[in-house]
Amino acid sequence: MATKRIADEPAFVLHRYDWSESSLILEVFTRRHGRQALVAKGAKRPSSNFRPVLLPLQPLRLNYSLSPDENAEIHTLKGADWVGGHIMPVGDALLSGYYLNELLMRLLARDDPHPGLFDAYAAVVRVLASEHGEALQPVLRAFELVLLRDVGLLPELNTQTATLAPLRDEAHYVLVAEGGLREARAQDRGALPGIWWQSLQSALEQEPPLAATLVATAERSAELKPQLRALLHYHCGSLRTRQLMIDLQNL
Repeated sequence: MATKRIADEPAFVLHRYDWSESSLILEVFTRRHGRQALVAKGAKRPSSNFRPVLLPLQPLRLNYSLSPDENAEIHTLKGADWVGGHIMPVGDALLSGYYLNELLMRLLARDDPHPGLFDAYAAVVRVLASEHGEALQPVLRAFELVLLRDVGLLPELNTQTATLAPLRDEAHYVLVAEGGLREARAQDRGALPGIWWQSLQSALEQEPPLAATLVATAERSAELKPQLRALLHYHCGSLRTRQLMIDLQNL
């Protein structure tokens, strides 16, 4: 059977780990083929062309060959080029990028393309690499929403999840991990009016959704943060990067 090759594939490195003394296993997010596992042979050698290129949060173009074994999960990297366009994020932005990478690792199945989500991720990485610190929290909330919706884990935000009753504009609602969107109770924090949840649903339905969702969440990211954190924890478990960010804030 002839080996199939994938050429000039837009991609980002999500994670890398040692495979041997000289090689790496890469988890990459590609635009047309979703999450892929690739072996970069010899990538740890000082003379390797891969060495300065295979970095997280940097736009790449990859060439790789698919294993002739249809059941094989790891393919072979043949070439990698840095596309350029921005520098590596630093500080809180760098940690936020690692956080997004961990979310993608937890929530995306291999070989499941999400081209729209890839484009949203690329746009967020450009924001992280810029110096727009005030946009950091809103853009994280917007991407979390786009990601959850893209993988089918976000309920419709214009109806109550359990009853399918329409939202009342002036009533307040919360998003809870186990029950979706429901009317707020006295002890609930971060409740938001029904008219706002409906506008958020409309934003998420736009193509592409990230920019409209960012506008919708810009002034509500503080209220959304604990609700989305609980929902992501419900589906992903504890995130190492989230705990690292908490620990650094407590220093």
